[in-house]
Parts: sequence; structure tokens; C-alpha cells
Amino acid sequence: MVTYLIRRVFQCLVVVFLITVITWGMLRMIPGNVAVAVMGPGAYRNARAIKLFDADYGFNLPWYRQYLVWLGNLLRGNLGYSWKSGQSVASLLTTSLPKTLLLVGPATLLALVVAIPMGMIQAIRRNKPSDHVLTVVFLILYATPDFLIATAAILLLAVKFPIFPGQGPQVEGLALLTNLYWLILPICCLSLGIIALFSRYMRSSVLDNLTEDYVRTARAKGASERRVLARHVLRNSLITMATLLGLSLPGIFGGALIIEAAFNYKGMGWLFWQAAAAQDYPVLLGFTVVIAVATVAGSLLADIAYAVLDPRVKYMDSA
Repeated sequence: MVTYLIRRVFQCLVVVFLITVITWGMLRMIPGNVAVAVMGPGAYRNARAIKLFDADYGFNLPWYRQYLVWLGNLLRGNLGYSWKSGQSVASLLTTSLPKTLLLVGPATLLALVVAIPMGMIQAIRRNKPSDHVLTVVFLILYATPDFLIATAAILLLAVKFPIFPGQGPQVEGLALLTNLYWLILPICCLSLGIIALFSRYMRSSVLDNLTEDYVRTARAKGASERRVLARHVLRNSLITMATLLGLSLPGIFGGALIIEAAFNYKGMGWLFWQAAAAQDYPVLLGFTVVIAVATVAGSLLADIAYAVLDPRVKYMDSA
């Protein structure tokens, strides 16, 4: 197990490294001039200002040296400074990451609480009217973009029927905890797409497990249907959900980006949106690294969850 974990951690580090290379290269291919994006259109008439900007931020160096300089700073824990605000990327993360976690965490938890029983109900009542209705509803939610869900929710529940605020809380720090009511609509909007995805996988996983020999054996021994589902089928079906949860983190954070922009909620997604519009590379790269680390960590935890949820899975040190 120890050898396996060391190998997986090394693989995760390689993946994060490749993500930084790809992201850095793609950002450099964005059309336009960074100096003009940061200093405004008037910079076109000031060649000296552009030259000084390029020298200050290393744009006059070869591309590989630019990347190595940035990577060296990253390894020392220096994520750089925002070209637009002048703040360090680390400080921006410190203020924005808790906001995003306050959105993503409850939305993911809500999705699991709803999707797991819904998937089981669909599997148990396979091909019955309730299964067909839920399938149609979840497919529609899965196919609907997050920005459309957010826009429709704001128009319906904040404008036409003013039940919830039409934006996220605009406070900082611990004051967020006293303004959770403002987060109800953003959390629900973000969770809808996740529920649609998780429920479909849960349904398929339960259907697969219902055909396994251990289910027939448990029934033959006289176990009640409730016991078979709760003790045997549910636990083995959660293995698929553990894997899916770890691999869904990029999509969940991507959805949070859209939701935060729609509700003017100044978390990581909102700042990433603003940085992309301004070609603020240090912020984009810093946030991407954080999401990449969260994704590979989620994948690693999903692998470990296999051994916890399924006693048949063993990781040998000699493997």
C-alpha cells in the first residue's frame, strides 16, 4: 500500500506539471497584446511603455525561459502578482477560495444527498413511469448550460417572484456565514447539473450490482429486500460514485465559475472570469494550479476509497 501511494503521488506530480505546461502554452497563444490588455488601448501609442512592460514581466525572454522562471517561483511558493490589481495571487486565493468552497461544498453535498437515493429509486423501478420521468428530467438538466439555469432561476425566483436575492453575498470573511440565505439560489443552481450527472451513474451502478451473484445469494438466504439494498447494493454502488466525485472536480469548479459570474459572487470563479477578460496570466495560472492539485488529490482519494468501500480491492506493496 505504501509503495502504491508513493507511486500515485509521483504520478500526480507529473500530471500537475503537464497541466502547468499545457495551460501556460495555451495562455501564451491567446491573440492580443498583454501590455495593451493591462494598460489599456492607449498603450498602442506608447511603444516605450510596452517595451518596459515586457522587460518587467519577462516577455522579452524566450518562451522556455519565461516558463522556467514562472515554474521556479511556483516551486518556492510564489504564485506571482496580478497585473491588474497588483495584489499577490496568493492573497487573492486566500480571500476567494473560501467563498468558492462555501459554494462548491454544499452544492456537491446536496447533489450527493439527492442523486444517490434518486439513482437507487430509478434502478429499483426500472422502466416504470417514475423511472422514465426522472430520466427525462435529469437528461434535460444535464444538457442545460449552467449559465442558462442561473439566468432562468434569477428571472423566475429573484425578479418575477422575489423569493431569493438575485446575487450572491457581497460581504467578506466570517460575515459570509451570516449571509448564507444569499447563497441558497447559487448553490441550488450549481447542484442541479451535478445531480443529473451523479444520478445517472448511480442508476447504472445499482442496476449492475443487482445482477451480481452476491445479491442472489443474499436473497436466497432470506435477507429482506431492504437489507439487500442497504447493506450490499448501496455500498458497492458507492464505489462508482467515489471515483466519479474525484474526477468531477474540474467540472464542478467550471460550473462554479459560471454561477459566480452570473450571481456576481466574488469567489475564485468570478476572479478567474475577470482575469481571463484582462489576460491576467499570473491569476489564471495560479488558479489553474490550485484546481489541478485539487483534481489529482481527488483522484488519489478516490483510489484509496476503493479499498475502504470494497474489501476485495487490495494494494500490495510489491505491485
